[in-house]
Parts: sequence; structure tokens; C-alpha cells
Amino acid sequence: MRKKSLLVLSVLLLNSWLLSAAGWERLFDGKTLSGWERHSGTADYKAENGMIVGTAVLGSPNSFLCTQKEYGDFVLEFEVKVDPGLNSGVQFRSRIADGNVSFKRSRNGAEVGEKLPVDRVYGYQVEIADASSKASGNVYDEARLGRFLDDFSKRPKAQNAFRDGQWNKYRIECRGDSIKTWVNGIACADFRDSMTVRGIIGLQVHAIGKDRFKPLQVRWRNLRIREF
Repeated sequence: MRKKSLLVLSVLLLNSWLLSAAGWERLFDGKTLSGWERHSGTADYKAENGMIVGTAVLGSPNSFLCTQKEYGDFVLEFEVKVDPGLNSGVQFRSRIADGNVSFKRSRNGAEVGEKLPVDRVYGYQVEIADASSKASGNVYDEARLGRFLDDFSKRPKAQNAFRDGQWNKYRIECRGDSIKTWVNGIACADFRDSMTVRGIIGLQVHAIGKDRFKPLQVRWRNLRIREF
């Protein structure tokens, strides 16, 4: 048993060394939520069996488990598995409102000014949703413009890249104003935008209405980042 434990430890140390040598940084140590903090809502997050598990909570708005560190130009990779019926996403280059942040958004054809409440996470979010949405891998502007920033209407491969009930591998690449995403190796979003060039990374558990509430879960693993 001791030999097996030593072997497992050796493999973990070797993997960490290889990641470091290639310029990759682990965002999750597999055991604790050190370096992360929850914002915007009260969803439950915990470290479990090498995963970060987020669970919806009745009455909570959108919740985000956010890195304490900000990132600018980088490649971010992770795997995610989400319960059917639960919308999710991963924020990047995002911000946390301090009570003095407001934006103009289009509602019913009119421009409306909205002030964000304190602690509200806003900014770029790569979409994680049921395959039927055909939007996974697109980038949504959370709590700011309130819309997708790329057009998937003529990209059938991107629309069908996500697989329900399975682990899906995501990749996000940010270089200057260039933002690109991949889902399971399939190119998805590809556009230019410079609203925010640096910010936190956040794992979303979406709000669920009282009339259809279930404690649905989303799981993340193998979160790593390489900065340029």
C-alpha cells in the first residue's frame, strides 16, 4: 500500500513539473478551493474527487466561484460536465462590480441604463448549456451587454460541438483584442473585442426559478492556464 501511495505521489509531482516546464499553471489543486472566492450568489461550491462541484441553491441569483488573481493574455483549458437543464459558463477577463458600475443595454428595442449591484460579476462568459441550445462555446457578455458576441448561425460544427451528459473539453485563447474558443477540439467563437483586456476567471452556477428548482450540479476538472 505504501509503494502504491508513493507511486501516486510521484506521478502527481511529475505531472506538476511537466505542466510548469511547459508554462502551464494549475488553477485548482484538486483538493481545496484555495485561490478562489464566491461572488454574486450563494450556490454551493466544493472540492470533491479532483473536481470543483457547483450545486444550485433555491433562491440564489447567478453565482460565480472566481479566481483571486486576474489574467490578461492567456490560453485557458478545462473539462466540464453539467446536469441536463442547468445553464452554466466560465467567465474570463471579467470584473466584480463595486456599486458604481452601470451600462446601457437594449431592452425591447430601447436603450436602458442599468446599475449593477455590489459584488455582481460581469464580462465575457463562454457558454455551457444543453446541446439543444446550439450556443455552447459562444461568448456571452454577462450582466453588461446581455447578448452573445459572435454569430453561430452559419457554423453548424460549432453549434453541435457540445455533448450532453459527457465531459466536454473547452479551450479559450485571448491575445490582445482577439478572443477564440474551442469545444472538444472544434473551433467555435472567433471575434475581436477590447471592452475588457484583463480580469478574473469565474465558474458559474446559474440561477434556477422556484417553479422548476432542483439542486442541479456542474463539475469542472483539469483547469489550467498558460499566460503569454
